[in-house]
Amino acid sequence: SRQARNIAARDRASNHRRPMQLALTRLLVHCAGALVLALAPVVVGAQAYPDRPVHLVVPFPPAGGADILARTVMPRVAQALGKPIVIENRPGAGGNVGAEYVAKAAPDGYTLLYGTNGTHAINPALYRNLRFDAARDFAPVSRMTTIATLLIVNPRFPATSVEELIRYAKANPGKVNFASAGNGTTSHLAGELFKTMAGIDIVHVPYRGGALAVTDLMAGQVQMMIDVMPNALPLARDGRARGIAVSTATRYPGAPEYPTIAESGLPGFEASAWDGIFVPAGTPAPVVGRLNAAIRETLDDPQIAEALRARGAQPMPNSPEAFARHVADSAEKWARAVRASGAKID
Repeated sequence: SRQARNIAARDRASNHRRPMQLALTRLLVHCAGALVLALAPVVVGAQAYPDRPVHLVVPFPPAGGADILARTVMPRVAQALGKPIVIENRPGAGGNVGAEYVAKAAPDGYTLLYGTNGTHAINPALYRNLRFDAARDFAPVSRMTTIATLLIVNPRFPATSVEELIRYAKANPGKVNFASAGNGTTSHLAGELFKTMAGIDIVHVPYRGGALAVTDLMAGQVQMMIDVMPNALPLARDGRARGIAVSTATRYPGAPEYPTIAESGLPGFEASAWDGIFVPAGTPAPVVGRLNAAIRETLDDPQIAEALRARGAQPMPNSPEAFARHVADSAEKWARAVRASGAKID
């Protein structure tokens, strides 16, 4: 019958399609298995990270403000990660030597950079021939702190306020030297900004790091410096230097006895620093997330937070995305400061 013939035709078509369907099913299973195998090392690697010591490059000399803050925070981060963090100082060119080293390292989470507004906001505008791209070659992990700076002078210098310092400098043009931790550092640009806004003739003397600079300030070889709190505040409090004023927009909570430069004769003056952790671009997102979580956990530790505040640094952990936005905004701000100062380094 016609019905029987239709049923037979459908059976023959079904039998014809069955091998094709079976082949397609096998292909899909094979592709899925290959995808799982391809992704497995990434997933396992992220879960196992870190499985050996992590290397942190501090691109500034030992015993300076950056080095002190890094060594305050990172041992606790190492505890959170469960593996040691080996800190290596690679100073030079305002932090560029160490930053370049990390930019060219393997993007596996085992080489980190202690970066600052110097390495990632000032230097791109200051140096003509950087051998790395601060925006393209790094992945931000987390901001760590905001760092206040303090205007200090040699204890024998005849000025106890911003107004007295400006008055003395105007009466003695070219005779006041201001130290910095190096060309392009926060202390350099803050000093240039002070010079420009005050309309005074003071001479910049760059050093290879903040520790060397404050040593000569205490000895009287240079007269003044606007240095980060971790360097400057201990000196001011024990009398080895005279603290004049902080450079932040408002008084610093950890040292309320010092007025701001803005309220002491230079309205609108503001210059503060920041630091954070970066990894080479291309580092897997799960590894970045693991590092970010360890830093957040560390900065939430009351003992660590108190140790940082005692050194003039305010804990400011954030997400990688928020840190990236902060770096971009900071780069615009400091680029304007560099242009206003006229400073350039080959």
